[in-house]
Amino acid sequence: MSETVLHAEAGRSTGSAASRRLRREEKIPAVVYGQGMDPLTLAVKRSDLRVAVSGAAGLNTILDLTVDGTAYPVIIKDIERHPVRRTVQHVDFIQVNLNEEITVAVPVRLEGEAKEVAQANGLVDLDMAEMDVVTTPRNIPDEIVIDVTEMTPDDVIRVADITLPEGVAAAVDDDALVVTVLMMKVVEEEVAEEGEGEEGEEGEGSDEAAEGDADGE
Repeated sequence: MSETVLHAEAGRSTGSAASRRLRREEKIPAVVYGQGMDPLTLAVKRSDLRVAVSGAAGLNTILDLTVDGTAYPVIIKDIERHPVRRTVQHVDFIQVNLNEEITVAVPVRLEGEAKEVAQANGLVDLDMAEMDVVTTPRNIPDEIVIDVTEMTPDDVIRVADITLPEGVAAAVDDDALVVTVLMMKVVEEEVAEEGEGEEGEEGEGSDEAAEGDADGE
């Protein structure tokens, strides 16, 4: 599990005006809280945060959040982003006990090529982009990798089918779908049926027109 040091400034002013001023200075308003401590209002440099979470663990990186010489082992609990620009507006850090289990969301990634699915004109579909797991902070996996090479058009992969690292347990139902197969053949059949329906309507129209001409004569 990745760890890195992130320095923060304590004692920032609160309020919208103060937060906007910090952001103009390329700093992000933040707060750290956790069991046995009073919440601390902080500010972190935007560039420092970007570097701190740029590793494989991403937002699940354990950070040694250093404030006035005191280091707090934390992970990012929540990030608030600008609704349009998507830049980080505020960060919630939560102090963790490195020996106690916590629940975190871990990215799910597919690898391999499901040739049987492709040959049947199907697509492998990832239903669960992140999986909630329970583990200790230092044991959080960077990602959960699922090999779909052997999948067939009739297969699905559920949570119970996934082998997680030792010390990591799924925090979601065993029957929850993680990977499914979408069959494009169904779409093609619907298009074909629509085409047949249009041809039928055109044929009916032509027959009616012919009958009208005959009546006219």
